[in-house]
Amino acid sequence: MSRATYRFREFQLIPDIEADAEPITFAMQCAVCEQTGEPGDDQAAAHAWATGHLKANPEHFTYREIITRPCRFEPGAWQ
Repeated sequence: MSRATYRFREFQLIPDIEADAEPITFAMQCAVCEQTGEPGDDQAAAHAWATGHLKANPEHFTYREIITRPCRFEPGAWQ
């Protein structure tokens, strides 16, 4: 019978700001009909989509902002 030794390592979840990280994207979703604008890297464009959607649908007053921010785990100390 063999014996094994196990060690634990801590990790911290952090925003991924590396050069090869996925971009942060923004989109707006209508909470009434659940239609969503195209995700993109410009938050103002996402807000403009919501304004246009409201003009086309004057009874749709509530929206969700969807922000996709890449993250990664950073390894810490072994215990």
